[in-house]
Amino acid sequence: MSRVRVLCDADRFPALDPSYVIARPALGLGADQSPPRILLLYGSLRERSFSRFAVEEAARLLQLFGAETRIFDPSDLPLPDQVQGDDHPAVHELRELSMWSEGQVWCSPERHGQVSGIMKAQVDHLPLNMGGMRPTQGRTLAVMQVSGGSQSFNAVNTLRLLGRWMRMFTIPNQSSVAMAYKEFDEAGRMKPSSYYDRIVDVMEELVRFTVLLRPQADQLVDRYSERKQADRVIDPATDLSAIALGQGCGRLGDKALDLSCGAGKPVG
Repeated sequence: MSRVRVLCDADRFPALDPSYVIARPALGLGADQSPPRILLLYGSLRERSFSRFAVEEAARLLQLFGAETRIFDPSDLPLPDQVQGDDHPAVHELRELSMWSEGQVWCSPERHGQVSGIMKAQVDHLPLNMGGMRPTQGRTLAVMQVSGGSQSFNAVNTLRLLGRWMRMFTIPNQSSVAMAYKEFDEAGRMKPSSYYDRIVDVMEELVRFTVLLRPQADQLVDRYSERKQADRVIDPATDLSAIALGQGCGRLGDKALDLSCGAGKPVG
């Protein structure tokens, strides 16, 4: 049984004005223009879930912009630590989808001034390290929230903190939909509004950052402390940064390199 939701009306955009749409917003930002793989998570199990509706609108836009999307259905996801060793099909599928993804969208309703328990449980089921692999590290992230009352940013602020903790690159733009019950029709489609326009902005930006960071993602999250812990010694003969700095002028050994002058001359 797959927990990837089927996206209805994927090619219909009643709130979008095609006159202003850039079909491939990341074109020219990287040599690898294969479809960005985006996982979308929402934070409510209600039949009429506005966080799910917002995520579905985001997925439609992402597909329009050339991305491949997966929406995870958390309806049978257990609580963290509820199942011994997290050995549950829903947990396994969520982690596999995160490993598959290059970028993610997290959308939570705001409840009592914070993200929902459903949203937090999904994040808590994503370990920083899993068998030597990192399901979230280096991925891009877009954060969104829906509210029943006036506009708030409590949930998106928390999602940003969680994204930093999960070693993700959270894009600058974000979406917060106030009084969400007024913004969607009976079919769950979003009405034309500045809130919808902002979601378009966020998804454009997510696609751009995902393609832009794609070739550099591994290097950007390469950490000295982790290399040291794993005893992964850097070979100056093959390390590109050492070659660029040294050019035969010096090596890191028992003397420090003066990098400020750019000459790579030993000091001390």
